[in-house]
Amino acid sequence: MLVVGLTGSIGMGKTTAATMLRRLGLPVHEADAAVHRLMARGGAAVDTVAAAFPGVDKDGAIDRGRLAAKVLGDPAALSRLEGILHPLVRAEAQAFLARQARQHRPLAVLDIPLLFETGGDALCDAVIVVSAPPAVQRARVLARPGMTEAKLQAVLERQMPDAEKRRRADFVVQTGLTKGHSLRQLTAIVTLLREEARRRRRRKSGNRPGKRHA
Repeated sequence: MLVVGLTGSIGMGKTTAATMLRRLGLPVHEADAAVHRLMARGGAAVDTVAAAFPGVDKDGAIDRGRLAAKVLGDPAALSRLEGILHPLVRAEAQAFLARQARQHRPLAVLDIPLLFETGGDALCDAVIVVSAPPAVQRARVLARPGMTEAKLQAVLERQMPDAEKRRRADFVVQTGLTKGHSLRQLTAIVTLLREEARRRRRRKSGNRPGKRHA
């Protein structure tokens, strides 16, 4: 099975790309969704986060607004939070990959915003980076409810620059035009990756000990 990383800076269209990859038949594990589950009522991170950041829990879950107020602009606090969440999210991702492998999926996708920053690319055979012009990125992000210039800058400061992500990527998807344009790019990439997965399966089959050839 080929493991495909999907990443991109804030406002670059990663969520839309993940939805498109699902439409193309690929299973996708979203790190952001995993974080929501971990901090929801009954989530595995609730008690630890609440102990580390007193006052952020409410009705058995973590209040994300209260938590954001505690960590935004405080690198030490943010690092402490990431130290709690990242290992739990990584464990979920590995369990997801194990399930997909048991089902003999040729491809599986890890959607991780901080893929390179957290070393998650070590789990991947190929990485797709979504990218858009800075003006498009900024307009998308500032249109979100509650977003401000200060919050955007704080997020960008903890993310690897877009240019470096594109340099490290195996594939770059430009999302600054239409959704149709993005889908066509992803379709072509998935076609290439599926063919690579088939080649790997054939090589693995051909290398089995004791296999007889005509």
